[in-house]
Amino acid sequence: MTRFSFTIARTDGKARTGTIAMKRGEIRTPAFMPVGTAATVKAMKPQDVRSSGADIILGNTYHLMLRPGAERVARLGGLHRFMGWGRPILTDSGGYQVMSLSELTKVSEEGVSFASHLDGTRHMLSPERSIDIQRLLGSDIVMAFDQLVPATATRDEAAAAMERSMRWAKRSRDEFDRGGEHAASAALFGIQQGGLDEQLRKASADALIEVGFDGYAVGGLAVGEGHEAMCACLDYAPGQLPEDKPRYLMGVGKPDDIVEAVRRGIDMFDCVLPTRSGRTGQAFTADGPLNIRNAKFGEDREPIEPGCPCPTCTTFKRAYVHHLVRSGEILGAMLMTEHNLWFYQRLMQGLRDAIADGRFSQHAANVLARYRRQS
Repeated sequence: MTRFSFTIARTDGKARTGTIAMKRGEIRTPAFMPVGTAATVKAMKPQDVRSSGADIILGNTYHLMLRPGAERVARLGGLHRFMGWGRPILTDSGGYQVMSLSELTKVSEEGVSFASHLDGTRHMLSPERSIDIQRLLGSDIVMAFDQLVPATATRDEAAAAMERSMRWAKRSRDEFDRGGEHAASAALFGIQQGGLDEQLRKASADALIEVGFDGYAVGGLAVGEGHEAMCACLDYAPGQLPEDKPRYLMGVGKPDDIVEAVRRGIDMFDCVLPTRSGRTGQAFTADGPLNIRNAKFGEDREPIEPGCPCPTCTTFKRAYVHHLVRSGEILGAMLMTEHNLWFYQRLMQGLRDAIADGRFSQHAANVLARYRRQS
């Protein structure tokens, strides 16, 4: 089986559909990756995540290095065996979490020193340590270590972080290539940075291409810049990256964000929204989000989304799920999460089919018009 290949089967405008092939299975693109933060997609069994249509999930380097520890996961046979998921796993580098969750963070050329959000213990995450952790976990798609800055950063701050991230990308590449058997079977993605500045994004892309990666992520978005600013950046950022490699928009997003990003040439996505929203009572539907906690659903005999083929919608009524969520029952979070993951995977299948059939533009317009009708 090939280590890693990406085949584009059809394009429609900038939108693409294709397949990533790896030893643990194929990934249909555009792809949405459910987030398995701590070796679990919250409230879901691995087989149920797969049944929703997911080809790949995401694991978090930062969380897993702190608990239970990458070395422990390695001793127990790697992340796939540990959590009972036999298909591909992409692991992030930890760069986002150390900046967003940790306290007393200190960035240097070596890496990022930080205090654990769990117990305050000090840790150092460098490009080499990040890649080593991802290797210990047995990740299929490894992410280069990068420095994230908020949307409020000045151009000079964004430029300095981008330039450091590019130096770290080379160190990540070098450490990955020292990985022996793991490097021979896994893939490494670089992460484009540069904020909302087109010139910085171009410089970042050029630096990454010079190093060479299996795929390329558009990083540093979905950090508070807003939908319009994100789309404006995506008007040019994907086109700065190699056309024959997968393009991954990290941390995105809402259904309408995904449609607009696919329109602009993005192939891969991840986000906690479908799982986190499910645990707080928000269901995603083709007609927009629905808050199942609302009193009006107390005697509603319809499924969460009429016509949805997910096990939740084919078995239970809104009134019952409303009762579970309002009562704080664990099953409520499970059923809501299941529906949301099925919704996201059905959204992606619809996009793939529309691209393959050459009708993406009309399909996207219909999806967005219906989804945004409430607002």
